[in-house]
Amino acid sequence: MGKSAFQMAIPLFMAALMAVFLSETSAVALSKGSFKDNFDIMWSESNFKTSSDGQIWYLSLDQETGNIPIVLTKQRYRFGWFSMKLRLVGGDSAGVVTAYYTFDEGKLNFDLQMCTENGAGPTRDELDFEFLGNRTGQPYLVQTNVYKNGTGGREMRHLLWFDPTEDYHSYSILWNNHQIVFFVDRVPIRVYKNNGESNNFFPNKKPMYLFSSIWNADDWATRGGLEKTDWKKAPFVSCYKDFSVDGCQWEDPYPACVSTTTKNWWDQYPSWHLTDAQKKDYGWVKRNLVIYDYCQDTERYPTPMEECSLSPWD
Repeated sequence: MGKSAFQMAIPLFMAALMAVFLSETSAVALSKGSFKDNFDIMWSESNFKTSSDGQIWYLSLDQETGNIPIVLTKQRYRFGWFSMKLRLVGGDSAGVVTAYYTFDEGKLNFDLQMCTENGAGPTRDELDFEFLGNRTGQPYLVQTNVYKNGTGGREMRHLLWFDPTEDYHSYSILWNNHQIVFFVDRVPIRVYKNNGESNNFFPNKKPMYLFSSIWNADDWATRGGLEKTDWKKAPFVSCYKDFSVDGCQWEDPYPACVSTTTKNWWDQYPSWHLTDAQKKDYGWVKRNLVIYDYCQDTERYPTPMEECSLSPWD
């Protein structure tokens, strides 16, 4: 099916976001601006560039330096709406992973080996967008994952209904005490619910930074590691712009972010569930774009994870 015909199959995007109810507390952060307004470069400054106006940011990967460029927000947040526009590595990007994710480790405690399970922070919480590169002409896969206290294994993988290397598209996370929703161009692709139990697998206690990075993962990222990175095509460059946050900024030592006391759209009842328009889009995604869901992997998990019984529709 041709690209234009495929795009015509896309359902209507969800209705515009509800009006924002601003809280008077200083803990609420509304951020949108240049890179230097929102982010710090944590690692490999030589692999990071910006446009002349500071509005477009470029992270690059090459074999010569072996560096993994990493940027993170200046602030930590607990709950909110987090959004970024990305244009992914074009051409032959097999083995290359671009990541955009929340992570609760601070700058000083961050482990550069966090990209592997063995090197991951032992107690971290994390919400992941990982974009898995591919051979020229083959589709990108978007992998999402959820970690709590250092344990993940909640992967889902989706196809996209567009070529993410041709233009910028928005990738967003809604996080409150009731649900986590991953969005692509305002279309919900994954819903992760809180069952309300104190010992469940829903990350809702720790404030998180937002990170982004690009690295070589050709041991697993493309066809299970069968397709290796072609370093002759380097540098591999991912592009970012229009980062925005409408969230609750964490303030030490007092945890000012308390879900039940703030008056923000992302923390109110309509954001605890998908809207009717979002449900239509989400249903279309589930029917057409999901290629892996850990809740359906009976070989890996003979007994499904507890959260798999929770309905995303409620």
